[in-house]
Amino acid sequence: MHIDPYIVLGSAVVGFLVGMTGAGGGALMTPMLILLFGVKPSSAISSDLVAAVVMRPVGAGVHLRKGTVNRRLVGWMVLGSVPMAFLGAYLLHLMGHAKAAQQNIETALGAALLLGASAMVLRYVLDRRAGENRTSAVHEIVPHPVRTVAIGMTGGIIVGMTSVGSGSLMIILLLFLYPTLGAKQLVGTDLSQAVPLTVAAALGAFAFGHIEFGVTTSLILGSVPAVLVGSLLSSSAPDRYIRPVITFVVAASGLKYVGVGTTALGWILCAVLLTGASSWLILKRPWQGSKDLGEAADIAPQLDILDIE
Repeated sequence: MHIDPYIVLGSAVVGFLVGMTGAGGGALMTPMLILLFGVKPSSAISSDLVAAVVMRPVGAGVHLRKGTVNRRLVGWMVLGSVPMAFLGAYLLHLMGHAKAAQQNIETALGAALLLGASAMVLRYVLDRRAGENRTSAVHEIVPHPVRTVAIGMTGGIIVGMTSVGSGSLMIILLLFLYPTLGAKQLVGTDLSQAVPLTVAAALGAFAFGHIEFGVTTSLILGSVPAVLVGSLLSSSAPDRYIRPVITFVVAASGLKYVGVGTTALGWILCAVLLTGASSWLILKRPWQGSKDLGEAADIAPQLDILDIE
């Protein structure tokens, strides 16, 4: 069994993003294995699913301990997702694992994720203008059982038919069904519901897949510590930091699904990060804040002298 240090490093990056956002695991990990490390697609998918069985419970455990998981939402989502995961796998079996059908599903999913990422940006802008703070406590969220089960069913069938990609979509659907749910609660709830769903998909991988234990072990070694760190940050960081990261990962997943190449995707994401950083510097002008603090510090002793006199 060969441990690849580069796979360990790559899986650590993806694991950190999964811990921070609850999304992007399959959409980023599987293409990384196939395109960067030459792993066979069937082995990449199966190994990723098995590694996720170890990785996701770590992140979910952190959020459960921090109290950022709505267990009622998790229960309703699992009720829909697990049976539909098996149904999706059966439908894929009936189609004979047709690549064309699977590609069409992934393209449609990618378009939906890009639309959802755009909607998340629009919602963030509208919330800022309206001065709304979407940080309701977990126990304040009242579940909508039918619609929540439908979200689980949607994610489950996608996992069953494509083996990847439910997390990003579920994050978006949860955000719009429960708009007052805080970002850390979105991440915690999504990571928790993904545990039984991933177990169900991994059982299918064990039964019908082609698992490379060296690749799987490398993924586990890199992703588990990283998802722990990412989950610790996401469970305590303010929403204003978590939501942009979620949007970024969802958009990256969407671009990958619609067929954007790895090199082009890298340049696009770099451009997005550069644009975002430049916009933040222009709007916030942090150097002016430092200057103002310095001037205040210079004036303070003078005010003290005046008070003494």
